[in-house]
Amino acid sequence: MRTFRDRLRHALAFEIIGLLIITPLAALVLHHPAGQVWLVTIGSALLAMAWTGLYHWLFDLALARLTGSTQKGWPARIVQAVLFETGLLILLAPFIAWVLGVGLWQAVLLDLGFALFYMVYALGFNWAWDRLFPAPPLPAAGR
Repeated sequence: MRTFRDRLRHALAFEIIGLLIITPLAALVLHHPAGQVWLVTIGSALLAMAWTGLYHWLFDLALARLTGSTQKGWPARIVQAVLFETGLLILLAPFIAWVLGVGLWQAVLLDLGFALFYMVYALGFNWAWDRLFPAPPLPAAGR
C-alpha cells in the first residue's frame, strides 16, 4: 500500500498538471469571466484532491481485499477512473452551478465535459505515475 505522503504527492501533481491543461481550455470554451473559470477549476481541484485521497485509499483497500494485491491492470484502472469520476460529479455539479450561475443540468453537462477530460487524463497520468513511482509490494500473509 502507498503511504499518505506518496498519496499526497500524487494528488498534488495530478491536480497541478491537470489545472495547467484544463483551465485555459475551459476559459476558451465557457466564455465566462476568467475569475469565475479560475474559481471553478481551483475549487474543483481542491474538492477533487480531498476526494482523490479518500477514494483511492478505499479503492486500494477493496482491491487488496478482493484480489490480494493493489496492482492494477487496464480493466481495474478503467473501473477505478469511472467510479472516481461518478463520485466527483456528485460533489462538483452543485459547486459549478453556484459559481457560474447556471442551472444544475447545465452544471452537470459542464462537469461531464470536465469528467471526460479527466478520465482520459487520469488513465495516462496514473499509468505514468505507477511506472515512475511503483507501489511497494504487500507484506506476505501470516507474517
